[in-house]
Amino acid sequence: MANIRRTIIAAVARNGIIGREGDMPWRLSSDLKRFKALTLGKPVVMGRKTYNSIGKPLPGRPNVVISRQAAIDHSDISMAHSLAEAMDAAERLALQTGADEICIIGGGQIYAQAIDLADRLCITHVEADLDGDASFPAIDPATWQAGEALEVSAGEKDSYPTRYIVYERRRG
Repeated sequence: MANIRRTIIAAVARNGIIGREGDMPWRLSSDLKRFKALTLGKPVVMGRKTYNSIGKPLPGRPNVVISRQAAIDHSDISMAHSLAEAMDAAERLALQTGADEICIIGGGQIYAQAIDLADRLCITHVEADLDGDASFPAIDPATWQAGEALEVSAGEKDSYPTRYIVYERRRG
């Protein structure tokens, strides 16, 4: 296997919520800019519900969508039926494009399966407790080492202040 980093990217409310009724329960323009910068040129892996909420392939990135049933007929989408299949496809795409990282971008079911495979978590902690129906798995401090936190106050296009932290998997 090539040395390609597997990174989960998520925005997570204090109470673990990441989504509500197929959408994010916030507007965070500053975080969307960071998300784009983190993922551009790298394969992105997502579940069908996340793809549906976005509504189209993310430009400038190879898109891999996981779905047990539905097929998405789009030239910019690689379909997979499982996370393992998606990660294999994303790795091939990374090797083809020279990317050194695969970005796993949701949703809740995909994060729950992928957290054990990830090398790094890029988490935007949304400073609010919110209602929702999709959540992020607990980040175990025995497994994950938090790096420096970047506090981001809410800009005019942001619903809430955030705290951005990169977690690296502890080795040994």
